[in-house]
Amino acid sequence: MMVDAAGTALGSVIAVRGSRASIGLLAAAQGDRATRVTVGKFLGIQAGTSLIIGVVTDVSLRTEPVSRDENFITVAVLDVIGEIQNLAVSPRFFRGVTDYPAIGDRVVGIGADELRLIFNIARPTVIEIGHLQQDSSIPAFVDVNEMLSKHFAVLGTTGVGKSSGVALILNQALAARPDLRILVLDVHNEYRHCFGDKAQALSPRNMKLPFWLFNFEEIVDIFFGARPGLEEEVDLLAEIIPQAKAAYTKLTASPGRLAIKRPDAADVRYTVDIPLPYRIADLIALLDARMGKLENRSSRMLYQKLITRIETVSSDPRYAFIFERANVGGDTMAEILGTIFRQPHNGVPMTIFQLAGFPSEVVDAVVSVVARMAFDLGLWSDGASPLLLVCEEAHRYMSCDDSVGFGPTRRAISRIAKEGRKYGVHLGLISQRPAELDPTILSQCNTLFAMRMTNDRDHALLRSAVADTAVDFLNFLPSLGTGEVFAFGEGVALPTRLRFKELPAQMLPRNEAVSGEAGDDLRADLGHGALAAVVDRWRGVSARSGAAQSDILSAPMSGTAQG
Repeated sequence: MMVDAAGTALGSVIAVRGSRASIGLLAAAQGDRATRVTVGKFLGIQAGTSLIIGVVTDVSLRTEPVSRDENFITVAVLDVIGEIQNLAVSPRFFRGVTDYPAIGDRVVGIGADELRLIFNIARPTVIEIGHLQQDSSIPAFVDVNEMLSKHFAVLGTTGVGKSSGVALILNQALAARPDLRILVLDVHNEYRHCFGDKAQALSPRNMKLPFWLFNFEEIVDIFFGARPGLEEEVDLLAEIIPQAKAAYTKLTASPGRLAIKRPDAADVRYTVDIPLPYRIADLIALLDARMGKLENRSSRMLYQKLITRIETVSSDPRYAFIFERANVGGDTMAEILGTIFRQPHNGVPMTIFQLAGFPSEVVDAVVSVVARMAFDLGLWSDGASPLLLVCEEAHRYMSCDDSVGFGPTRRAISRIAKEGRKYGVHLGLISQRPAELDPTILSQCNTLFAMRMTNDRDHALLRSAVADTAVDFLNFLPSLGTGEVFAFGEGVALPTRLRFKELPAQMLPRNEAVSGEAGDDLRADLGHGALAAVVDRWRGVSARSGAAQSDILSAPMSGTAQG
């Protein structure tokens, strides 16, 4: 039942300043747990036929004459956030306030009916992610369309339940938006079990990401990352790669036959960044042919050093998922895009990119090419298939310090943050270090889920990112429990303190290496005292054989692929 004029008064307005009202509280406000007024509590200010809604952000003991004269025992500060209009007839809640409270207006408590009216978002794409902390009987809702279209972020220190909250949100989003595809950059390999048969897990063991899909900056990072090369080497590579692409495009290799010229070869533009196949053997042959025409020994050494770099990296077994078919050829871009971005999804709309399985030296380049292709796919398909890119430990790729991280990765994700919504490409950021995130990219996330944080720098960044009258909610972050969260922004009706639903045990995120569910075959060998499997894996023998058995270049994957 809605609050009426005869309800018990908890106090009255004694001061108004901007969007804040100071409330003198009577003894009734310090009654039992249900009626006691404390920080985080919602109260109502009766103003004619409307009920102005505010949240308590401060309670203090005052001794001013006005407080004593009116028998007020404490004073509370209320952040005004909205109002329920037409209280007696057909009540509806609206953000903002048409008429501000006046001195002496009556203050009353907010019951379950009012809270349901305030927080119930009646739209087809609304999902339930938990319940209000103030009243566990009232569900907490999020509008998926609003959350996705303007991006979102989940922030909080380690161990507060971020991963479980993310798994819950993504599961619910898939249920509400069957057209959505989701790609999760899983830094710790912990999400594979969270989505059942709705997700495929990709790792270097069961996927291929051919080198020719990488743009020039990315392939330079692959070839030169650990050992920076001379500027002349990089310039030479930029000159030779388009020639290798042209050679492959003009000539279709057929074993045992003469090369056949392709009729459409003249229509193709050859640049270092266009994703066209070429072969490492052609690249080296072009370099070798040029080197053979040189007489100056120092110039020949430049070519020889570049050839050695390319041969060393392309033959490294750790990079087999990039270079294994380096000299075979074949334009498999459509199949690779279909596998990574689930087109068609075949009942599996999600991809878990298990980054912990990739060599650390190439992780940045891999993330860069995947994020860049995600945007380009949305761009060139005119947003035909909505995609959500979820970045775990986002501060690794989008640092506030421009000198930290890989520039192309930052630019690729920044492009999604700034322009992706126009092409149906959405972004979800997860980080335990918000202060280290690029504030420009974080500012593009219009729905924020803030969990427990104690760092002052993190609080300061969030204050600048939360454009809401209830920014004082952030003062409560250090005291939040595990699984508790403050939700701000476009996806929720109001800034909300809620508790995430609990996931079933089998759907909880867990690191495979820690839980002991990965590599059982290897542990069995070690248990028998045999180190041969370890040596093979060390040298890359098992990586090459495993990759040969599951090669997505020959056929796109369907169903669930377990990494």
